[in-house]
Amino acid sequence: MTLHCQLASVVDLDQLSLELPQGFQLAVKVVVGLFLFGVALDIRIDDLRDVVRRPWVMVVGLVAQYAVAPGLAVLLTLALDVRGSVAIGMLLVACCPAGNLSNLLTHRARGDAALSISLTGLSNLLAVVLTPLAFAFWTALNPRASDLLRDVSMDPWAVLGEVALLIGLPFALGIFAAWRWPAMAARARKVVEPGALVLLLFVVVGGAAAQMDVLVNYLGLVVVPIVAHNALALAVGYATGRACRLPPAGVRAMTFELGVRNTALGVVLALGFFSDLGGVVFVAALWGLWDVATGLALATWWRRRTVGEPELVASSRA
Repeated sequence: MTLHCQLASVVDLDQLSLELPQGFQLAVKVVVGLFLFGVALDIRIDDLRDVVRRPWVMVVGLVAQYAVAPGLAVLLTLALDVRGSVAIGMLLVACCPAGNLSNLLTHRARGDAALSISLTGLSNLLAVVLTPLAFAFWTALNPRASDLLRDVSMDPWAVLGEVALLIGLPFALGIFAAWRWPAMAARARKVVEPGALVLLLFVVVGGAAAQMDVLVNYLGLVVVPIVAHNALALAVGYATGRACRLPPAGVRAMTFELGVRNTALGVVLALGFFSDLGGVVFVAALWGLWDVATGLALATWWRRRTVGEPELVASSRA
């Protein structure tokens, strides 16, 4: 009887349809916009020069983010033999860029904040094109995910437009505000970053609470993939930093850049295009909570340890 129920739950997860209120979806989009606006407010000319000074680090970071990490995620979905919707959710999150949560965690961990902001800015600029392309490429390599996507009516141009709107517009507005009104941007930065994080937690927790009865039934099917994938992403970031021979502060920045994704963007895309595939939404939403928990734990642990290169630790943007 128990085995039969478990198998039924596994099958139903791919067919589960989540109809969340339009207000909730709008709230998530607003939070994503605030996140990207906050990222752009943090970008200064000196940070962009850092991209030019260390182009090879940027290239390696981008390759690791859009090729190595998703590639390993595909292998993980096959090794764990997850359902198709869960695999789609994992790869969707893996192909999202980092948000300013990675910058906050890097700062808390006494990491190289300039490197973190540069990588975040560059990856978000390129995500308008790379996120849809990477997602389409990597999901095609998982047979279960690929089979499910054939039954989903998804216009690639619609995905591109959604990503451009969610990333490009607030990012451009933030860069313009930081350039045109630097004093205002410096003050707004102190409110936007923590405010967006708090709003994200409220929105994700609120959405999870609204679907708690369904969530409980399927929690066991997504917990292990989420925990394993999160650990894998952090490990890829750490290994990339070490492979680039970065100092400890740089390794910490790279770890969070590749290990902490913009799960809010993943939730918006999941709700917009995969609401009929329950596993996609669950993975994106629950990963957001787990991302914050593991990221804060690691940043707090690192904060108590000597960095070794204090000159690389960016000071607070007071």
